[in-house]
Amino acid sequence: MAHKYLLAAADEYAHPPGPELNFNESVYVNAFDQETGVGGWMRLGNRVNEGYAELSAVFYLPDGRIAAQFARPRIADNNGFDAGGLRFDVIEPLRQLRARYDGELMLVERPDDLRHPAGLFASAPRVQASVDWLLQTISPQQGGLPISDHQQTMYGRDFSLGHFNQHVRASGHVRIGHQAWAFSPGWGWRDHSWGPRWWTNIVWYRLLLCAFPDGRGFMIHKIADDINRARRSGVLLVDGIYHEIADFDLTVDWTDAKDPARLRVTVVTEDGVRAVIHGEILSLAPLRNKREEHGRTLLSRIAEGHTRFTWDGVVGHGMTEFIERVSEDGGLAGYPL
Repeated sequence: MAHKYLLAAADEYAHPPGPELNFNESVYVNAFDQETGVGGWMRLGNRVNEGYAELSAVFYLPDGRIAAQFARPRIADNNGFDAGGLRFDVIEPLRQLRARYDGELMLVERPDDLRHPAGLFASAPRVQASVDWLLQTISPQQGGLPISDHQQTMYGRDFSLGHFNQHVRASGHVRIGHQAWAFSPGWGWRDHSWGPRWWTNIVWYRLLLCAFPDGRGFMIHKIADDINRARRSGVLLVDGIYHEIADFDLTVDWTDAKDPARLRVTVVTEDGVRAVIHGEILSLAPLRNKREEHGRTLLSRIAEGHTRFTWDGVVGHGMTEFIERVSEDGGLAGYPL
């Protein structure tokens, strides 16, 4: 499916913003050390027409705590990705990216407290942190800019118009307070997207991401519309090649709090590669996005899970991301699918 998109080295950099109020351009990375399982994700989304960036930095620690920061630093232009202590620098377009965060992180003793952010932000202890990752690609790029007005994009045209992603090897470190972990190396995934975005435009989706130390990896994605018609997409990374997914079945075991706990996915690609992958969510950051529209409050839950995946006996650390709208009575659009 890569031939349906346009992607150039220039797309690694920031794009001229469109006229839409909700124009967003974001860079996201995740990485985990194979030995310790320490890692997490960082994202900076420029909303230049609204005058701020969305900053998220979330790290999963071996003792079950989560170290996190969420902020909306002010920005005046869309010339790069550098705000609030989080910075992304292109070393070599589509091949090497450097991600750095220097600033405060909250130490969240009980990740479940993230469901009530106002109280947590007021009371959580804070420590200084330094994260520095050099991300080198281990895969081709997937995606880009659609070449026709009728073409669907990965997340839908009302969420991001341009989008590309790839798997990476990460070297560097994570320092949080007095603790430090070296990545030698770690493994992960990154993406870059641009275009109009409201998070609540997504009804529900499931996104599974992992890179394994043997060079394999996957991105598995299922997204549904408002009558629960779902489309499935993604790739398996095998021998340095992306194999486009034709279909998959995803089974999820849920907790009493309606959070994902374990999953099993069976995959077949367009060229006949098959895989059975198991996942266990080790630590979950239960986040949310809220906005006002025409006097109504729109709310989505964003469940970000550090996940241990197993594929043919090989273990890798990655992410599961479940997004779904929350109804006025608290119901989740995608649960228990």
